[in-house]
Amino acid sequence: MLRKETLPMAKIMLVEDDHTMRSLLKTLLEMEGFEVVFGGGQAAALLENLHKHKPDLLVMDVHLAGGINGMDLLHSIRQDDELKHTRVVMTSGMNYDEAALAAGADGFLQKPYMVDDLLHLLRQVLAQ
Repeated sequence: MLRKETLPMAKIMLVEDDHTMRSLLKTLLEMEGFEVVFGGGQAAALLENLHKHKPDLLVMDVHLAGGINGMDLLHSIRQDDELKHTRVVMTSGMNYDEAALAAGADGFLQKPYMVDDLLHLLRQVLAQ
């Protein structure tokens, strides 16, 4: 695992339906020195929370509860003048790498992933 002092202090917003995964990611990222906030479960709540919290990076699943499509949310983020420069890492159990990047994501990570792979990608995207 990467050492805490090698990572920039940043605020990360998690948009993940799975409660266990969300809790584990929050604990891991906080141990690495990140501030972690959660996005809303609905599209409008997520956009409102992005405006409110202004995270340095958004980690968002492609498939969200209630049939919400993370790619559609990414499109909305990229169309919003205040949010369009938000760094976004998409995740999914299916390989949406090319589709996510084409839609404007800054990175994609397929589940299940190794902790070091996640931390490496987050550092890489935050350094952009």
